Amino acid sequence: MREADMYPALKAFLEAQGYEVKAEIGACDILALRGDEPPVVVEMKLTFSLALVMQGVARQALVDDVYLAVPVSGERGWKLRYRDIVALCRRLGLGLLAVRGDEVEPHLDPAPYAPRRNARRLGALLKEFHKRVGDPNTGGTTGIKRMTAYRQDALRCAAVLAGGERKAADVARAAGVRRAAELMRDDHYGWFERVRRGVYALTASGHAALADQGS
Repeated sequence: MREADMYPALKAFLEAQGYEVKAEIGACDILALRGDEPPVVVEMKLTFSLALVMQGVARQALVDDVYLAVPVSGERGWKLRYRDIVALCRRLGLGLLAVRGDEVEPHLDPAPYAPRRNARRLGALLKEFHKRVGDPNTGGTTGIKRMTAYRQDALRCAAVLAGGERKAADVARAAGVRRAAELMRDDHYGWFERVRRGVYALTASGHAALADQGS
């Protein structure tokens, strides 16, 4: 498939909405006019790529209404990245058209974007930042366990229990972890065993986690 193969469908789609359409006007793949309305620009590529996005952003220096047009690809292309593609276009104020054979599917119109801040998620990030001791992870790594503030607290509790079973209140004081009782009760990592009410011991997994931490 060539980019030119998409043009007839895109031209017909725009003409059906009353636009006069011409190709390759200056740097624009497609320029469309309808009466006294502002111009519409469509930029085409065979895949959704950074090059296409940069092309669209460059056209925004000329007109407000810029669409990116790509063919609908297979499972590992369009469908796999669809939500991210739409989110990126929306944030940049770009429209999105998908070409499927002779048909054009409009997915997003150009519009100014003012993102709503997610205060709850930001609060969770800042809470984790302030609770985490030091900087135990390396940025950019994959496929390894992340050290979180929760895991650090669990390790401190495990270290207290390494010498034998203890009351939850004693563990909280010795480890300096206020949520020790809740943490051991939930037992997210499988490290803690409830011996009797309010008393916990360390499991074999807990001892192994401490040994791994020390190695």
